[in-house]
Amino acid sequence: MVKETWIPRNIEPRLRALIQNKKSVLLLGPRQTGKTSLLERFKFDLEIQLLSPKQRLRYEKEPDLLSDEVDAYLKRHRKKPTVLIDEIQKVPALLDVIQLISDQKKASFWLTGSSARKLKFHAKEINLLPGRVRLFRLDPFSWAEFSEASLEELLLFGSLPQIILNSDKRDRSELLATYVETYLEEEVRKEALVRQLDQFMRFLELAAIDSGKVSNFSKISQQLGVAHTTIASHYQILEDCLIVERVDPITKSLTRKKLTHAPRFLFFDLGVRRFAAGEGEKLNPERMGELFEQWVGLELIRTSRFRLNSKLLFWRDPDGPEVDWVYEHEKKWIPFEVKWVEKPNLKSVHHLEVFIKEYPSFAKKGYVVCRTPRRYKLSSKIEALPWQELHEVVNSFYK
Repeated sequence: MVKETWIPRNIEPRLRALIQNKKSVLLLGPRQTGKTSLLERFKFDLEIQLLSPKQRLRYEKEPDLLSDEVDAYLKRHRKKPTVLIDEIQKVPALLDVIQLISDQKKASFWLTGSSARKLKFHAKEINLLPGRVRLFRLDPFSWAEFSEASLEELLLFGSLPQIILNSDKRDRSELLATYVETYLEEEVRKEALVRQLDQFMRFLELAAIDSGKVSNFSKISQQLGVAHTTIASHYQILEDCLIVERVDPITKSLTRKKLTHAPRFLFFDLGVRRFAAGEGEKLNPERMGELFEQWVGLELIRTSRFRLNSKLLFWRDPDGPEVDWVYEHEKKWIPFEVKWVEKPNLKSVHHLEVFIKEYPSFAKKGYVVCRTPRRYKLSSKIEALPWQELHEVVNSFYK
């Protein structure tokens, strides 16, 4: 059973201020992250739902209808309307009309989309409204937004609102299975225009299994029997369709010449990842540790979206130490190791200390995120950190 209580989203105050000031917004996010529920809390003068075949067909045939409707509203109400267009990537030609209307200062627009692929790859024909709209991303619930679920639930079922707010475990599984079958298998393929659908779906399964690992296009290409350039293209499809997050490595060092240059890809939601990978609910401790590491990475990515000049990185020397995640803000770093234990060992401390010694101007302190009930010092510069306090540490970074 799904709870009906509205769970506040961190992004809501920013959006409310923008709509009051008649600013335009592009809100991207995978399906079922709550874009519709969030925007139902705002009042719009005109609403266009492009998921409706009937409405979509109207604007595909004649995009200038939007300009006529705005003019009619202005004539009738004598005020600048705020227009909501849901799933703008369904009719990307509307962006040219929106640009013209915006330049004439006739309306403000709130656009939503569950894929950036068409908006990106048709850039030559489509004006992407540079400087005219504020870009935001809506993710599944972060821990800061919804903290009632157990850690095990988050790792196995993810945090999509419709899933995490459902108290019935069987319903959760059915909803996740439907998500993978109807969205990932249909919508992603349709957006990607992939001809060899079976090959792409096999790639999707392997990408889900390898989620969080340093990418190895050659390995997957050998498993599928295709060129590694095809694998790179498939990953780009997932990234453009907002299914995976790309995390780049730190590649500069004064002393190390073999730092990893390949990125890591994280599925946007761990429940979707598990079903795409075909995994069950009973996972061994090693696998749970890998998922825990991915969860921490996703939480850090979601935090970085609300801060300027912030992003997530990682650091790996194939012949030596590695650090799971490095949170960056204005060239200052917080390194994090993630361990599925209550009491971290000295090895995890060693890697962090090597990193801090390697980059003394960028990093001053490190953390081992784990299942300890309370924070404590492991060394002069390293602390064991309860996973529940992750956001507290990152937020203090900005003070």
